Amino acid sequence: MIVPVQSYLSRVGYSGPTIPTLVTLRAIHRAHMLAVPFENLDIAIGRKITVNEDAFLRKVVDLRRGGFCYELNGAFAALLRALGFQVTLLSARVARRQGGEGPEFDHLTLRVDLPAGSPDEINTAWLADVGFGESFLEPLRMQPELEQRDPAGMFRILDLGGRWHFEKSEPDGTWAPQYSFSLQPRRLEEFAAMCHYHQTSPESSFTQKRLCSRSTPEGRVTLAENKLIITRNGRREERLLADDSERVSALREHFGVVL
Repeated sequence: MIVPVQSYLSRVGYSGPTIPTLVTLRAIHRAHMLAVPFENLDIAIGRKITVNEDAFLRKVVDLRRGGFCYELNGAFAALLRALGFQVTLLSARVARRQGGEGPEFDHLTLRVDLPAGSPDEINTAWLADVGFGESFLEPLRMQPELEQRDPAGMFRILDLGGRWHFEKSEPDGTWAPQYSFSLQPRRLEEFAAMCHYHQTSPESSFTQKRLCSRSTPEGRVTLAENKLIITRNGRREERLLADDSERVSALREHFGVVL
């Protein structure tokens, strides 16, 4: 399938330059985070998600849906390549609340390199990720120890013996691990087994509750089961929806999602 570049850019509400520069990368990444939700709704209704780039593009662009990491970063990687960026799929292991990490291929994230001849800094790699839920709005420079401020918070990446660790600053000043990854290039099909696991195993967080969440310019809007959570400029508001009818309306109003 040929990547429908203009339709994809229209889907995320981006109409700026498409030359593969750092400015373009930042703008499209931010637009994607604001327009396309992180969601697991197909899992909840039993629709199988296959690791297939064409399927990812159809879901995000044609059906105007979201998805989880394999779908969102898989589709975004295809878009970036079509625009001339150099994109490498990376396997990440997500940090667990009780300590430790998930297995390899637990998460799909992206390394993006600017093409040779770019007017920006040459040979500078960037971490791009539109499929990790509440995370950075713009790509992070892959420079170890550098604390990087983003509209969504403060982040850093550490290189610990060849294993890279992505962390987010907490309000108390500590750093919370998000996931770790190596720079080994991966193929999309290598994520198939974990994609199947996350949509079928009772141990997977994705099978335990329905979730749809999207960044906004002021914060975030999330629908977790029947609870609507809206965060604006640090203020959090929660509302319990009365029934499935209200839930369907909330999906359409806040995320443009129609199942």
